[in-house]
Amino acid sequence: MNMTVDTSTLRQLDQAHHLHPFTDLQDYSEHGGRIMSRAEHIYIYDSDGHRMLDGMSGLWCCNLGYSQKGIIEAIYSQLQELPYYNNFFQCSNQPAAELARALVEVTPAHFNHVFFTNSGSEANDTNLRLAHRYYQLQGKPEKKLIISRKNAYHGSTIAAASLGGMGPMHKQTNGLDYVHHINQPHWFDEGADESPEEFGLRVARELEAKIEELGEENVAAFIAEPVQGAGGVIVPPDSYWPEIRRICDERDILLIMDEVICGFGRTGNWFGCETYGLEPDLLTFAKAVTNGYMPLGGVMVSDRISDVLLSGGGEFAHGLTYSGHPVACAAGLATIQALRDSNVIQTSGTEVAPHFQARLRELEDHRIVGQVRGRGMFAAVELVRDKGSRERLAPESEGAVFCRNTANAGGLMVRQTGDAMIMAPPLVCNTQEIDSLVDMLGEALDKTAAHYGV
Repeated sequence: MNMTVDTSTLRQLDQAHHLHPFTDLQDYSEHGGRIMSRAEHIYIYDSDGHRMLDGMSGLWCCNLGYSQKGIIEAIYSQLQELPYYNNFFQCSNQPAAELARALVEVTPAHFNHVFFTNSGSEANDTNLRLAHRYYQLQGKPEKKLIISRKNAYHGSTIAAASLGGMGPMHKQTNGLDYVHHINQPHWFDEGADESPEEFGLRVARELEAKIEELGEENVAAFIAEPVQGAGGVIVPPDSYWPEIRRICDERDILLIMDEVICGFGRTGNWFGCETYGLEPDLLTFAKAVTNGYMPLGGVMVSDRISDVLLSGGGEFAHGLTYSGHPVACAAGLATIQALRDSNVIQTSGTEVAPHFQARLRELEDHRIVGQVRGRGMFAAVELVRDKGSRERLAPESEGAVFCRNTANAGGLMVRQTGDAMIMAPPLVCNTQEIDSLVDMLGEALDKTAAHYGV
């Protein structure tokens, strides 16, 4: 529909009929929210004309910002040629076949097959199906259990929410009984009496203890993000991932790496597993694969698993109507091409990201900043009232909510998770734009400190 509607009418329509994700629905129906109207480069604009530097890349997905004409043209061209057809019944389409090859080219060498979905949630559901099918074909049908981490986010379908370890989600629905959780590697919150290295080893070894408790013969896989994104940009201590790798390598346990946020350049490499020197058996992707312009997700399947799946055993009884959607895959192809042509992953990793991390660490001396942590092009700033005791500004993370709202009002879109301010700016930012982001965040911190009398 190509008609102009005033902001007041749009808000009324939205409040009356639109149920939003992860929202207090009663509060929203009474107070409403912001209507976004347009975007360009790294800036978003609401219907009141308020411009904001998007410090979250949409929802961790617009790594190339909002002005990628090549992706838009690829979508339009594909809509004119083949707007849809399914990939069931021995059928495929050109963009799906070409994107499968392109993904094989940019992922680690032991990935040569892909299963397409529409989102990261569906991809993690698919991981469960693949892991269980793999062990069935191996004659080990009892290997069903999955180990994940507390405060992890792996999506919000029933299966994906079960894999995740976020309390509010688990309180509202019964999760799958074959998913178990160990602690997260969040040193600032949970390792105050240990060095980061000691804490990283101890938490990693909880995986070993959990496998022994459940029985290796019953455990199929361990799933984790390289860096926990929605959990608060939780960067594990350097000792953590090598120990996890040792534990998985010594046992018949699949390693599932959820790269929905870390993938396509966020950590300075194409994928976070490369940043941490890991070789997962399954790799979840979504979000930035199309720069957020179209819904698309999927699973990269290692040779270890695909060799078994392709060697016989009958039908893999799993699929989605829009798996390998030609328009979404055309967007994915154009996005990968743009990432390659611009060399933005290397540039952001070697130039912009170090500047981003260095500028943020200047905030460590701020009176309400307890910790600054980050990797590549995402980071978190943890807020406290007292640096020594790590006492928080206010109950129920109200201090971080106030800081977020203050930053938003000042022209910076950042997000609050717990008592942390988290951000993941587009990879296409230059250093001057990073300076603007950090300066605006600093102003919000000053106002927050003043508000709470610190």
